[in-house]
Amino acid sequence: MHILPQLRKLEERYPEELVVLGVHSAKFTAEQDTDALRQAVLRYDIRHPVVNDREFAVWQRYAARAWPSLFFIDPDGMLIAKHEGEYRFEDLDSFVAPLIAEYEAKGSLRRSPNVWSLERDRQAAEHDVAFPGKVLADAASDTLYIADSGHHRVVIASLDGDVQKVIGAGTPGMADGDYQTAQFNNPQGIAVADGMLYVADKENHAIRCIDLTTKQVTTVAGTGSIAMARSAQGDARETPLRSPWDVEIADGVLYIAMAGTHQLWSMDIKAGTLGPFAGNGRESLSDGPLMEAELAQPTGLAFDGDGKLYFVDSETSSVRSASTAPTGNVETLVGTGLFDFGDRDGVGDRVLLQHPQGLSYADGMVYVADSYNNKIKRLNPATKEVTTLFGESEVQLFEPSGASVAGGKMYIADTNNHAIRVADLDSGDVVTLELRGL
Repeated sequence: MHILPQLRKLEERYPEELVVLGVHSAKFTAEQDTDALRQAVLRYDIRHPVVNDREFAVWQRYAARAWPSLFFIDPDGMLIAKHEGEYRFEDLDSFVAPLIAEYEAKGSLRRSPNVWSLERDRQAAEHDVAFPGKVLADAASDTLYIADSGHHRVVIASLDGDVQKVIGAGTPGMADGDYQTAQFNNPQGIAVADGMLYVADKENHAIRCIDLTTKQVTTVAGTGSIAMARSAQGDARETPLRSPWDVEIADGVLYIAMAGTHQLWSMDIKAGTLGPFAGNGRESLSDGPLMEAELAQPTGLAFDGDGKLYFVDSETSSVRSASTAPTGNVETLVGTGLFDFGDRDGVGDRVLLQHPQGLSYADGMVYVADSYNNKIKRLNPATKEVTTLFGESEVQLFEPSGASVAGGKMYIADTNNHAIRVADLDSGDVVTLELRGL
């Protein structure tokens, strides 16, 4: 998904000269479903047509070998270039601009504005929350923090749904300021400590801080530009990030699931410095010392309060842990590889998940938002046993992306249902939270 913002810039640069067509050749079984694809198009605000290539017919015809792949077709319908992997906007622009000039000089370029009827603009207005990405519940303060990702804002409510604050203008952008003028772009993970609410502002490639006392939003990490190279420890405000997806706080350190670099990062909040904490940047699944381990798009974090940071690697459909000690290791609890996924409870390597995106830790258990299986599962880290809790029977979830446990209840970001669910861990009852005041 990291290529999408780069393509968006290109579409905006050449609205009459360039047509972008998306072809979705799914890796995961759940992604082959057209309704799931439709929700993804809406969630990521894709503004060009996308075809569901579930049988890999287009993939094979064009001899694609990697996600993403870009194919460049001239005005006469001829394939003239191909690129595999990520591509910066600047590189795309420097390649496309001369082609436009060339075909315009030949007289074969036909300028015409692209006008698509976008369903997303209508759908987002229909829901109190749109594609909520993460939630954080705190029983002590009776507070529920919601990343209202599709509305580009953060909502703060009581645990029973009385809305107290709405933070963000509600339009995508990157602007610091007060609750009404600040802007986010697809905010995801949330963590709170000492009156400060930290937000993984994914599409802005930044970490934002909401001062709950002064009611001001500031940027504490990231430049607003996507990182295109590996980074070392440095000043948080001067270091570009790449799709930060979740945050967690432990002992004055802000841990970041840096999905775009396949790493975990850590930020010293007081010093204002950050850098890689775990993962060498190669996309795979291998355990070992923190900076030698290989990760694959970590998107969810949960701290156990005793030196262990649990995380989900979405692309390997795994749940793993990293010791917060500098000499610690990364260990895998469940999950075996990039192309090993499914829906099977069990123990250890017998377990199959499908693109999990969220975690919560409570009372010695790890709760997993098994997103593409539309389920919530419980993992016992001591035995590595996984059991499905919600989503198998009458409770219909649709790609839940986050969960948080407080006071014996689990609060679930039911992303594609545009809802927050509340599940009683004792009775198993699940209700939809009514948010009053939005």
